[in-house]
Amino acid sequence: MSTLGKRIAQKREQAGLSQSELARSLGLSPQAVQKWESESSVPRGRRLDDIASALSTSVGFLVTGEDSSGSRRKVESNATMIGPFDVWDDDTPLDDDEVYVPFLKEVELSAGSGKTIVEQSHKQKLRFGKLTLRRQGVQPSDAVCVTVSGNSMEPVLPDKSTVGVDQGSTTVVDGKMYALDHDGQLRVKTLYRLAGGGIRMRSFNRDEHPDEEYTSQQMEDCMITIIGRVFWSSALW
Repeated sequence: MSTLGKRIAQKREQAGLSQSELARSLGLSPQAVQKWESESSVPRGRRLDDIASALSTSVGFLVTGEDSSGSRRKVESNATMIGPFDVWDDDTPLDDDEVYVPFLKEVELSAGSGKTIVEQSHKQKLRFGKLTLRRQGVQPSDAVCVTVSGNSMEPVLPDKSTVGVDQGSTTVVDGKMYALDHDGQLRVKTLYRLAGGGIRMRSFNRDEHPDEEYTSQQMEDCMITIIGRVFWSSALW
């Protein structure tokens, strides 16, 4: 399974650099590079930009593996305006090829108790094209959105990012991102299977948020439920 650390190692080897040589070009110790590639620490922010530049690749490829162009040059757009933008709000009727996707939210059970449950919002929703969902293999009735809270998934998902979640896909595939209900708290994590039905939760910001491991019994005791696989995300930077 390709990961951030493995992609750094892949691009470093393709560039013909040793860990020491890459570290020297970044003004760091070889141990820093070794930790990234072994995933005992995760580079983020400006450091990711520096690594991508040194390896002649893009931050997008290092983080997601999806941008394999290996180029960091600016791409000039040849897009042209073919008509006016349609302005819409929640009262605008849906087009035939659109659906509303609701948000999940944390709701406090009673004033001051601090106990929350995860419920569907009756107000907050996003429009999705049916084709977008079909391409991801998501049934419209299974799609929900979740707002990411905190910095545990930076730099991929900053605080207040929005992700689309497929509630019909709850079987863990190692290295994929999932939304979870952790005793009334909404969480988004990369998951890995453990023997006996347990899971390992992994954050991108592992310096501040180390891995969490739960056996199947601990998941039941801690009321951890996998809501579904993340199939889409959007972030404002």
